[in-house]
Formats: sequence, C-alpha cells, structure tokens
Amino acid sequence: MPLSKPHRRLALAAAVGLLAAGATTAAATAQAAPQSAAAPSGLNGPYLYLGWGSPPNATDVMSATGTTQFTMAFMLSDGGCNPKWDGSRALTGGNDQSTINSIRSAGGDVTVSFGGWSGNKLGEKCSSASALAGAYQKVIDAYQLKSIDIDIESTEFENATVRQRVIDALKTVKQKNSGIKVYITFGTTTSGPDANGKDLVKRGATAGLDVDGWAVMPFDFGQGAIDMAAATKSSVDGLKNTVASAYGLSSDAAYRKVGFSSMNGKTDVEGETITLNNFKDMVSYAKSHHLARVSFWSLNRDRKCGSGTGGDACSGIDQGTYDFTKVLAGYNG
Repeated sequence: MPLSKPHRRLALAAAVGLLAAGATTAAATAQAAPQSAAAPSGLNGPYLYLGWGSPPNATDVMSATGTTQFTMAFMLSDGGCNPKWDGSRALTGGNDQSTINSIRSAGGDVTVSFGGWSGNKLGEKCSSASALAGAYQKVIDAYQLKSIDIDIESTEFENATVRQRVIDALKTVKQKNSGIKVYITFGTTTSGPDANGKDLVKRGATAGLDVDGWAVMPFDFGQGAIDMAAATKSSVDGLKNTVASAYGLSSDAAYRKVGFSSMNGKTDVEGETITLNNFKDMVSYAKSHHLARVSFWSLNRDRKCGSGTGGDACSGIDQGTYDFTKVLAGYNG
C-alpha cells in the first residue's frame, strides 16, 4: 500500500525507521452529524494520519489540548476516479469513519485532505474536471463536510493540465455546496510560491475560484539549519503577494486568504528543525495577520521519541506530548 505523506515526508521516516501501526478498530456504520466548531471549519486542524505512526486517539487529544478540529489525511484514488482513504481503505464503514464519528460526538469536526506526496492522485486519475468534482462530491456527501483541503503535490502539482482540472473541479464544488470552505496546500520556497505555485494561484483567480485559504508548506527547503520561523514568514509573505496580485486584493485582504501548514520538530531534510518556540512565533505571526489557515504535519508526530519510535511517530526533539497541538488550538484567526 503506497503511503501518502506530504512534500517529501517519506525521507525522514526512511532515515529513522518506520514504526508499524496496526490500527484495528471495528467498523462504524452510522455517521454522526457534524457539530459546530469554535472556529471556521479548517482554520486550525492538525493533520491526523491513520495509516501509520501509531496514531493517537483523537478524543484523548481533544481532552488534553482543547483542539476541536482535525485534518484527516489522505483521500486518494483507488486507481481510477474513485476516492478511498489512502487509495485502499473504504470511504465509509472503517476506522477512518469511526474516528470521525467519535470526533464529532465529542463536539469537534474534520477537514478531509485530498492528495499528499505519494500515491495515486484523484486530480490525475479523473480524466475531466466534472469527473474530479464528482469524486470530491462523493467524499463531501459521505461525511457532510464543511471544509476540504487539496494537498496538491508531486506530479499532480507539476502538471499544468492537472492544475487546471483541479481548479475547475473546485469551482464546481463551490457552486454545489453553499458555504463549504476550500483550502489548497502546496510546497514553497523561502520567498514564496515557485513557478508552479504562482501559476496555480493565477489559474484560480482567472477562473473566479474563491479559495478560502491558499496555504504553503514552509519546510524541506534543503538549506540546512536556518531560522524556520523567519523562513515561514517570508514564504507566507510571498504567497500573500502572489494572491494579492492575482486577485486584485489589498495586502490585508490577501493575508486573510492565505496560510501555512508547518512540520513539527525535525523535518525531512538534514539540519532543518522547527522548534516549539519557532512554532509559537509562527502562530503569533498568523494571529497578527489573521491568516485563513494554520496547520502542521503531523499530530502523529506531536511527542518526543522513545525507544524504537520512528520519525513518523515522533518529532525528534525534546517536547511534551501534544505541545504543538496545544499551541495550534489557541489559533482563532
């Protein structure tokens, strides 16, 4: 089964060794009705991945941190234009659904993330924008979603035809689902989006797509031990400039349409580390500009490493359990 970790996240796991995660939870057949969250849907949900990394119990995390939102990763293609969790687990009736049900029963809610770095992408496997919109809609309907995240990476991000297909499909999603929030997440340089990222934003503007939050992933820069808080701010500033230019927005309005998804602790590249103080600085920056979305990869890693614990299940730094999630839970825009 291909793993779908965002933006070269396979590298760290390979370096420190994968931890087998044998999640065996009885399938839930009934869906709980979504609950209202304290903040806009998708604003501050850390990524939770049930495919590996000894995923924590979501309701335990809620009790320990005060968080009410989660970004559930990843929805992929089963080889065709059909969505499945990780491309292999059934859309409904399994551990993913029972986790979502328990989150909602406890007063929280979820954003489903489509894509990631590896695996079969719906944007590529669906041959048209209408078919892709249909695949997105199938997931939205299955979970009565208030928000979705398109984590567009690798070949899905690098292909101009696919970028346009994603934009057009999301425009249909917006038209068919009143009030749904759509976030688009992609990689970045320290100064903002690269050529593909800028093109994606421009295509969104040209199509008249109202994206609720364009979010960059400011890590895996490959520049060694740099100030990751400063690099995050400069990359988001660059994204803000791109969005302002493409959509004709003021600087303040553009900040409210952008955000970031960080990575906690050691990233996928040697020498690059995001400390808890870095993250606190980044969240303070987000508050000062009222960013549309702040997240991090991943909740699975939000704890220090123990004996035999791989980098998919811990941060690689000295920290308390769920420290990053506690900081993120305090972000309300």
